[in-house]
Amino acid sequence: MDTKAKIKDTFVKLLKVKPEELKDEVSLVNSIGVDSTEMVEALIALEKVFNTKLGPKEITKNSTISEIEKVIQSKL
Repeated sequence: MDTKAKIKDTFVKLLKVKPEELKDEVSLVNSIGVDSTEMVEALIALEKVFNTKLGPKEITKNSTISEIEKVIQSKL
């Protein structure tokens, strides 16, 4: 499973949304309705999945799947 697929899988499990709702360029906050608490939960989950440390500002300000993928790719 590639990085983007792992990110989507994490959000699907966390938010209980359908995978097709998670478009690469769709804002998770504005289009899916992810709130700040869910973003923190996602941050923690993504840190575990990728075994890396992510800053909260990196994920909250980068709120599309593609942008989150770029942040994680830069840490791997």
